[in-house]
Amino acid sequence: MATLKKSTEEMQYIIATDVGSTTTKARLFHLKDGEWRFLVAGEAPTTVEAPYEDVTMGVQNAVREVEELTGHKLLAPDGSGLILPYDGEKGVDLYVTTSSAGGGLQMMVSGLIKSMTAASANRAALGAGAIVMDVIARDDGRQVYQKIRMIRSLRPDMILMAGGTDGGASSHVMEIAELIKAAEPKPRLGVAYQLPIVYAGNKTLRPQIEELLKEGFALDMVDNIRPVLEQENTEPARRAVHELFMEHVMSHAPGYTRLMKWTDVDIMPTPAGEGMAMQLISNSYKMNVLGVGLGGATTNVYSIVDGRFVRSVSANLGMSYSVTNVMKEAGIENIMRWIPFNLDKEEVASRLMNKMIRPTTIPQTLEDLIVEHSVAREALRLGLQHHRTIATRLKGVQLERTISDMFEQAVEDSYVKMMDIAICAGTGGLLSHAPRRVQSMFILTDAWQPEGITRMYQDSVFMMPHIGVLSTVYREAAWNIFDKDCLVRMGTNIAATGNGKFGDPCMTIEMTMPDGKIVKEEMTFGEIKLMKLGPDEEAKVHITPEKEFDVGAGPGKEREATVAGGVAGVMIDARGRPIYLPEEETARKELLLKWFKSLELYNENKLEALI
Repeated sequence: MATLKKSTEEMQYIIATDVGSTTTKARLFHLKDGEWRFLVAGEAPTTVEAPYEDVTMGVQNAVREVEELTGHKLLAPDGSGLILPYDGEKGVDLYVTTSSAGGGLQMMVSGLIKSMTAASANRAALGAGAIVMDVIARDDGRQVYQKIRMIRSLRPDMILMAGGTDGGASSHVMEIAELIKAAEPKPRLGVAYQLPIVYAGNKTLRPQIEELLKEGFALDMVDNIRPVLEQENTEPARRAVHELFMEHVMSHAPGYTRLMKWTDVDIMPTPAGEGMAMQLISNSYKMNVLGVGLGGATTNVYSIVDGRFVRSVSANLGMSYSVTNVMKEAGIENIMRWIPFNLDKEEVASRLMNKMIRPTTIPQTLEDLIVEHSVAREALRLGLQHHRTIATRLKGVQLERTISDMFEQAVEDSYVKMMDIAICAGTGGLLSHAPRRVQSMFILTDAWQPEGITRMYQDSVFMMPHIGVLSTVYREAAWNIFDKDCLVRMGTNIAATGNGKFGDPCMTIEMTMPDGKIVKEEMTFGEIKLMKLGPDEEAKVHITPEKEFDVGAGPGKEREATVAGGVAGVMIDARGRPIYLPEEETARKELLLKWFKSLELYNENKLEALI
């Protein structure tokens, strides 16, 4: 890693890039009047494939656009990268980058028991920004020959091996190591280098593992992921994965060796950068956060609950390349339940197939937009469902219970509970580019169904990975830019859990506005309303739910809190949890239209024309 040319206090210009699978995005930041601000963005196609096969070309093109927009000289004339440091006229003081080009970091993980050490290894790999291709375990239901065939066919960038507590199981851990040895897996980026393996299992087996795997693999030993059953230690494995990613994978990708020489800090996988940004929100507000990166091909969900960070990748759920997978997994009926006008199934399916074939197209009509927003709700819902299977309490830990129910923890639910989540944050094309901010807020609300009082944020200009990697070097600047120029405060959602009859009383809200005026709303079950409160404003609320409803203090118990405003305002959601949509077609459509109009979600005249 290169050393910084200037101390952070002396810096005036910083550039960050994200080398994506299709687009390379450059963002220039500048110290203005004593605070760091986002200045300008540049974008260019990523040049990872033939005929270019050199990612630095795409980086230069994106940076050149920044040069043209600002008139500020950034690139060295001889093509040797960026001018570092800033000399008063040209150049930048710091250059950082993330990358997911060439499919990002693809890994295979192994462990002894699927729900224990293998699950811990899976969490470590996901936390390092990887897409996990397969999880091998003794109890994964496959025969030995099937596992060998799978390992041989995968061609991962790296393997993470876990298994056994320190001094615990040994013969079964060695069996899995022998499987990997017998399968002779080949790395994705060719045969010119050895496949990296990170061993994070029973430490007493290190000599045997080294003896078995030192030939033909780049073996790295780190602390056990599960030294004892009651404890999970994923950080050493995650760090080793990142280092090997730089040393082996990145150095064999086209043009990355040049790019690595240009940057001041290690290149970070894009999802890891996005995860760092989500953690930055959580650390700055000292609140539990649930975040999402809704991409064209994948949906990344991040949670920080009581300081514990977990990331999940739904590699088959996305809004362009993977849009038909959403239709397949959710079922077309679930997508169509969010559409308030008449469309037949074949029509919806055809539209989604067209989107998959032409992934860069954007909706041209209100009808198209509503269909796309309906798909987004299902992609987000499924993404969270998948995330909850990963964000679980440690399995195998004995609880203070009687002997008869000692093992029940294996079926215990995820610790991601919506009542405990204080902030929901979203990034990705569909959310960032929604014509009205309230649409993004409503999509997230319908999909994730937040409970109690939840702030709703989103990324304004696709900058989360850039901010995340910058936060590892210069946290103060990263938060300043994030806070002022990237994080859009959509508003706060106040939602009561429980269910009732449409039209029956649900809760009463008394809101003391910044000017001292008190606004009162009596909500009946099935209603949703917006109360205007600006992005920089806060208000005191007193919520009185009916006895069968809960807003965070217990059923029927009153709650007082301070709520933050936003570009949409405060959304009072009395639709209950889970949200109920009538089975009967006409009643469902009427209810949806009522919600859409209440929130001024779409142009009312155009909406009426569709009905």
